[in-house]
Amino acid sequence: MKEIRIGILGFGTVGAGVVEGIQKNGALMADRTGIMPIVARIADLDIETDRGITVPDGVLTTDAMSVIADENVDLIVELVGGTTVARTFTLEALKQGKPVITANKALLADHGEEIYKTARENNIGIYYEAAVGGGIPILRSQRAGLIGNQIESIYGILNGTCNYMLTRMEREGLPFDEILADAQALGYAETPPDLDIDGIDTAHKAVVLASMAYGAPVPMDACPTSGIRGLSASEIVNAADLGYCIKLLAIIKDNDGEVELSVEPALVPKEHMIASVSDSFNAVFVKGDIVGDTMYYGRGAGRLPTGSAVIGDIMEAASDKLHDVGTPVSVTMMLQKDALTYCSGDNIIKRCYIRLCLEDKPGSMAQVMTIFGKHNISIASVVQKERHESGSAPVVILTQAAKESDFVAAMTEIQALDVSTSEPIRMRLEDFE
Repeated sequence: MKEIRIGILGFGTVGAGVVEGIQKNGALMADRTGIMPIVARIADLDIETDRGITVPDGVLTTDAMSVIADENVDLIVELVGGTTVARTFTLEALKQGKPVITANKALLADHGEEIYKTARENNIGIYYEAAVGGGIPILRSQRAGLIGNQIESIYGILNGTCNYMLTRMEREGLPFDEILADAQALGYAETPPDLDIDGIDTAHKAVVLASMAYGAPVPMDACPTSGIRGLSASEIVNAADLGYCIKLLAIIKDNDGEVELSVEPALVPKEHMIASVSDSFNAVFVKGDIVGDTMYYGRGAGRLPTGSAVIGDIMEAASDKLHDVGTPVSVTMMLQKDALTYCSGDNIIKRCYIRLCLEDKPGSMAQVMTIFGKHNISIASVVQKERHESGSAPVVILTQAAKESDFVAAMTEIQALDVSTSEPIRMRLEDFE
């Protein structure tokens, strides 16, 4: 039986979950792999708070660099979070020839290229399954089960907070602010909740997924991002009436060699599998050119689901190190190409849901339809809701596919019309075709 000695940097929620998982099932892992994981050192600024876990004397320290430098530590688990000291710790460990396991999606999104190249230069690995989808093995599936596929598209529900909020808005008809307050009280949403509800957390994960799918680090500015902040309950109702639900999606596609990438709220057909993903669960829908459609579902965050993904990486890193694998697939897949080519946002073809508020008088809709025709936008359906007391009539329009630049130009003109009484609402409508 071989031993692998682990140094953990960060003893918060996930760090405690990793230690708990190893204490509970370390012997099982050893039976399955022939490698016994041992938590040798843990560094955290707070080593006094009770995490509900007992560790031997001498394991805890406040000095992270001493853990990295410890000759008795074989690999490093970075769970500090953020992109400053976490970057320093990660690069130092790699330069010392120690594999690094991280759950830090922001670190990889902002500094991935530097980290992957440092790992390759030192012939060592960086492992990051827990950075995307928590306990869902989506990255491992890409680099193992789907290794023989060209990835045609990926659609991801990657933020449990937003999915929880959208689920409750759909089920209960409650307003956004009330659901957000509940999510914060339950610990699903942070205070402030910006990273979640503005789509930034999802974008961090999307660029990691896209990087692995297409073979080069993707910068954050290549991912146009919008969240669900202030989403009206009326949009949820309108979508449901039309046979759709609203999900915050990471959308990744290969369009004839150009990468299309975005994070945005989108209407999805209720009969599609991804529409059934509810509450705080995550799901990733992947289409490969050989395998076809596949879907991965599970808990996207939390102490034990994320800890489970970290432990999986620990055992993979341990095996790679003990068998002298060198630079693993988790690094080489991120550095296949020098750079990627991205679709211009203006040229992306999509369908849209549009809600207008128009004065209820003859000719209002005719003006709108003239503008749509002028900008090459065909209409699939129009539903006029009951007139408001103000005399305005809400109109819900589903379009056929058109260029984003045409939508932007049309909406600008429509908003400037005298008959338009409030700012139009527009969201993507995704048919998964």
